[in-house]
Amino acid sequence: MTPDTPQDFVGRVAIVTGAARGLGRAVAERLLSRGASVAINARDRDRAAAVVRDLGALGVRSLAVPGDIAQDGIPGAIVDRTVERFGRIDILINNAALPLTTRFEHITADEWRRAIEVNLTAPFLLMRAVLPAMKAQQYGRVVNISSTAGRMVSTLGGAHYTATKTGLLGLTRAAAKELGRYGVTVNAVCPGMIDTELTRASASSEQLERIAAGYPIPRLGTALEVADLICFAASEAAGYITGASLDINGGDLMM
Repeated sequence: MTPDTPQDFVGRVAIVTGAARGLGRAVAERLLSRGASVAINARDRDRAAAVVRDLGALGVRSLAVPGDIAQDGIPGAIVDRTVERFGRIDILINNAALPLTTRFEHITADEWRRAIEVNLTAPFLLMRAVLPAMKAQQYGRVVNISSTAGRMVSTLGGAHYTATKTGLLGLTRAAAKELGRYGVTVNAVCPGMIDTELTRASASSEQLERIAAGYPIPRLGTALEVADLICFAASEAAGYITGASLDINGGDLMM
């Protein structure tokens, strides 16, 4: 945190899923630096605890809430622990995802179902779990992390990744239509090719450079750039934006 870091999330409580690395960790750190308290989810207990430790002084306002969000009871348990610790929930960032790259003819039924459970069903269950707290406050911000895959088709991911990220956009719109009366906005952020560990694990540096060279802004995006857009969607400043899909892709969607 720098002296000029805005403190616009003071008093707000957020849950960030998939916060062990990449976009999830970046947005968790950004929210904390701007004054929020953050429940940090990762599937593995040790990894969630390690993120809290790594945050140092900011960790006073952070809580590890580990668990596989696709398993029965875990979304509700994450919400219950967050409310028990902080007394409220203002923001839900549905970031955790299964970025599978299996090609179409090799996708098994089990793998297809697992992608739907993690990428689509779990965000729905988490949204449903936080709703009572947000309704009681008459305030809430839900940000679902989709992808340019949801707006067209994935560059590196498989058909199940594209299908679930598209479904997440539909869920965002449907929830926004029904929940606005409670003071709850629901939006999606659709990142393009972002320079994260997962992206680097899915393609070689040469391949990524070749792909990015064709963008109007010829580079990969950064996790911090995406985190700042997520924070905007989660802020009070975005109070009249709901059901939107916010793109951040260096112009890739135009090409």
